[in-house]
Amino acid sequence: MRKTLTIAALAGSMAVTGLALSPAAAQAATPAATTAGASTVTLVKWGKFFSGDRKAYTYGKTWNAGGKVFTKWYGVDRPGGKKGWVWFEYYQNGSWHKFNKSWDGKVVGAWSGKGIKKVYTFTCWAGKFDNCGKKYRIY
Repeated sequence: MRKTLTIAALAGSMAVTGLALSPAAAQAATPAATTAGASTVTLVKWGKFFSGDRKAYTYGKTWNAGGKVFTKWYGVDRPGGKKGWVWFEYYQNGSWHKFNKSWDGKVVGAWSGKGIKKVYTFTCWAGKFDNCGKKYRIY
C-alpha cells in the first residue's frame, strides 16, 4: 500500500512539475519509483527508439540518485559496414548540451551528470545526421 501511494504521489508530482512525458515518449518510457529509506529514486525504462529507416535502435534506462542522473543505454544496428548513432541532449546548470556515440553491431554505454533537469535522445543510422528518428524525452 505504501509503495502504491508513493508511486501515485510521484506520478502526480511529475505532471505538476512539468516532467510529464509527451504521448509518444510516454508509451515508450516506463517510470517506476522505488524507496530506499528516506530517498526516492525514479527509474525510467525507455526504447526501442528507432532510426528513421528502422535499421538501428536504442533502448535503456535513466534514473536519479544522490543528486546525479544516470543513463545506461544499449544500441543495436544492422550489419553492413554502416554505424548507428545515439544522440543525447540534456539541460544542465542553465544551458543545453549534446553529445553522440556511434557503434557498429551491438553496444552498451553509460553516462551520468549532476544538475541535469531534462534529457532527450534520438537514434540515427549510416551517419551522425542521417536517417534520424524521432526525439524522445527520457528524463
